[in-house]
Amino acid sequence: MGKAGGPTLSVVIPMYNEEAVLPLLVERLRPVLDGMGEPYEVVAVDDGSRDATPQLLLVLRRTWPELRLIRLRRNSGHQAALTAGLQRSFGAYVVSLDADLQDPPETIPEMLALARDEELDIVYGVRSDRSTDTFFKRRTAGLYYRLMRRVVGDRMPSHAGDFRLLSRATVDALRQLPETTPVYRLLVPWIGFPSGEVTYVREERAAGTTKYPLTKMLRLAFDSIASFSAAPLRIATVLGGIGFGVCALMLVTAFVVYLAGYTVPGWTSLYVATLFVGAVQLFCLGLLGEYLGRIYAAVQNRPTYFIGYDSATDPEPGRPQDTDPGKDAASRANALR
Repeated sequence: MGKAGGPTLSVVIPMYNEEAVLPLLVERLRPVLDGMGEPYEVVAVDDGSRDATPQLLLVLRRTWPELRLIRLRRNSGHQAALTAGLQRSFGAYVVSLDADLQDPPETIPEMLALARDEELDIVYGVRSDRSTDTFFKRRTAGLYYRLMRRVVGDRMPSHAGDFRLLSRATVDALRQLPETTPVYRLLVPWIGFPSGEVTYVREERAAGTTKYPLTKMLRLAFDSIASFSAAPLRIATVLGGIGFGVCALMLVTAFVVYLAGYTVPGWTSLYVATLFVGAVQLFCLGLLGEYLGRIYAAVQNRPTYFIGYDSATDPEPGRPQDTDPGKDAASRANALR
């Protein structure tokens, strides 16, 4: 469960330059949460936005006391911002939600009801219809989920992104993992806690621009594979075997040509063989470098984010500091509500 006297539900929303969509998000999210009749908090994690997102959140807090603002000191990435929100949330259940409204907030009550009725620790939001995505994104997303299911197993539902509900026990389990670059789409299924699914239709982004261009999608895919499998290293073995086979075939061919009495300059075959072997070696070194880099980062154990401000523990800008040292984070959050 959450902290004593804390909220039943925490909704964690990583944000980066979302000033355009914020009013629409509040317009849809707040009525849903208010109508549930449960104590809740909305944990908005500003990931070093360069627009007016943090200022708008501070203004919204004046009329929405359940809204918390956690501001990171620098842009740390979506998964790091999500980690910050999960680790600092107080709720007995925690829902992670993106700010772009592609995942409908109206699904949250159904997720909470399913978790309670069937005593589940995890409820995935699964996209039943992605027609609003481009053809390229649908195809690449399908390829990603098929590949990830081979890595993690059938525990990972297809087309389940970062819209999910977690119990406090699940959040605590995630905090114990030593991941330096967590990919929750794989970590949560890997834990293997009792889970269920709620389907929904994926909508178009309500406003603003996507924060996951092709380059970040490719990086997420590689991080997913490298964090959970040594399969890329096995590619080096496969390529080495292919290279050996090609070289052996060329050796047999050269021997046959020599016995037949044909002596032609071998610069072409030598050139091709050198390029091929060199490319395989460089590719394998690149894979080894990626894994060594991850080992190096894990040994350094540097934090992936830095908290600059948390409205549950820090005074708002322009307001006097709370001088009562006996108040902890949970009691201050309750006072805000």
